[in-house]
Amino acid sequence: MEFRILGPLEVVEQGRALPLGGPRQRALLALLLTRANEVVSADWLVEELWGAEPPRTAANALQYHVSQLRKALAPHEVIVTQEPGYMIRVGPNELDVFRFEQLVEQAQQAAPELAARLLREALDLWRGPPLAELAHESLPQTEALRLEELHLAALERRIDADLALGRFAELVGEVQALVREHPLRERLRAALMQALYGSGRQVEALDVFRETRRLLVEELGIEPSPALNGLEQAILRHDPALTAQEGAPAAPRQRAILVVASDPERLTDLLVIAEPLARRPARELIMARFLRNDGELTAASAALSERRNLLAQQGVASRIVIHTTGEPGADAVRLATQYDVDVVLLDAAPGLLEGGHPDQDLTVVLEHAPCDVAVLIGGGDMATGPLVTPFGGVDHDWAAIEVAAWIAQSLGTTLRLLGTEADPAVERRDASRLLSRASMLVQQVIGIVTEPVLIRPGEQGVLEAARDARLLVVGLSDRWRTEGIGHARLAVAKGAEVPTLFVRRGLRPGGVAPTETLTRFTWTLASERIRPTER
Repeated sequence: MEFRILGPLEVVEQGRALPLGGPRQRALLALLLTRANEVVSADWLVEELWGAEPPRTAANALQYHVSQLRKALAPHEVIVTQEPGYMIRVGPNELDVFRFEQLVEQAQQAAPELAARLLREALDLWRGPPLAELAHESLPQTEALRLEELHLAALERRIDADLALGRFAELVGEVQALVREHPLRERLRAALMQALYGSGRQVEALDVFRETRRLLVEELGIEPSPALNGLEQAILRHDPALTAQEGAPAAPRQRAILVVASDPERLTDLLVIAEPLARRPARELIMARFLRNDGELTAASAALSERRNLLAQQGVASRIVIHTTGEPGADAVRLATQYDVDVVLLDAAPGLLEGGHPDQDLTVVLEHAPCDVAVLIGGGDMATGPLVTPFGGVDHDWAAIEVAAWIAQSLGTTLRLLGTEADPAVERRDASRLLSRASMLVQQVIGIVTEPVLIRPGEQGVLEAARDARLLVVGLSDRWRTEGIGHARLAVAKGAEVPTLFVRRGLRPGGVAPTETLTRFTWTLASERIRPTER
């Protein structure tokens, strides 16, 4: 049996598509497949299927839909009941997205000719927009956005491989169409410039650069990246590397960290976190100020320009964005969407610590930014001590580990992972196995060894373990839309003697994982399947 979500939802057995029932039943299957081989709580499924205020009959209705799905998939017993909900068991070759991910990973280390072939095979698995017929269901569409980003990233890598093979003329039409569809995506415009130049069309290649610069300045108030500027200079000097085959450089992919400071006094605190993330692996820092009053433009520009000069002296590439707006959250999302931004780093408004719920602008960023989002509460001295991350194995916890691990690696400090100790009274095992699994993957991808610490459950155990920390990095709750930060996390933030960084996992794969480990880190680490007894 084969499950397909890279297009309309399908389950195929021996070449025949199985009937899956009505929209809600199909949405339930999509929800389970987006978290395949993972136990999904019944409460979470109810909330996703019926919203924040489900009918009183929702729990019984969920059981009915599960029963009907089991009949549709019989005799295969792939949906199992396991506290606190359900899990769908899918083999590595039974879900199209798993196969897609495997092919993309194989292409990462392959020579251009093999990489192009593998990526074409991966892209051929797509039958249209993922989960398109479930557009009214929020979570499948959230997953669909993430899958679309995966698709576009794989397509860009395939174009890079074809450029390296000297297939310039045959790429021009395809890349021109993609640029029209994604006009602000610099990587595609760089590929078009290289394809045009390689086809003997230097003037048109330079016209693409000028048009790109005009569009970026007018739409986003930002100059082209150093990589794109470098490509223009390479074209002007007729750099032979641009048309060399096999060893040709791929179209530049400048990944970035976006820092949005609503309070200019907090910019220093944000940069203490952002600068290590920008150093290893090297990423561009984009510093943004979105102003309500145009009278602040001159002073804000001067302040950010000074910061940019200081970063340049320290070897960190950066750009600045400053303009007035009535929708700073939407503008931050637009920047993060159009660039290869790995994480958006923001300072929290005072009301977040008081009431525990994000304001409208932060909600827009949390809801729509395609990458990881990190929100800083508190500030001050972060010069010494370990980074500390409580870990329970949910999606946003994995993102928190990833952000914390890159910071720790860059600073050369310890990453301390916190898990709950055993409680024989309720037959709960300690979390040492879960912490060990996370540590193994962090060692594999980022190269640092974590320090496991078992604590008593609750905020007090976290606070005691973080007293000597320089930064506390905490994953948001899966229910942040309805609960905000949540009682326990809010108590930690209020009681912590160090700054606290709350992290929401992004739609894009890998968060801040570098390109060479993107697939392995995202699909293995962030989706590592944890049995409830290990949580």
